[in-house]
Amino acid sequence: MRELDQLFGRYLDTQWRGDSESQRGVFLRLLDCEDDKLWHWFMGHETPSDVELAALVQRIRSLPV
Repeated sequence: MRELDQLFGRYLDTQWRGDSESQRGVFLRLLDCEDDKLWHWFMGHETPSDVELAALVQRIRSLPV
């Protein structure tokens, strides 16, 4: 989905370099999730049960446009 690509691109452009290896690992786990789940999470309709994924989703959602 183009919208998810934009969100992930924003994260990669602004956060990836400064993140720890463990935080990068959380992002890579996020990429393994199904698009429909990602869409619901990023639209705020659902929250991931994994606390680390939930924190990262919230962090990415809060990045300035």
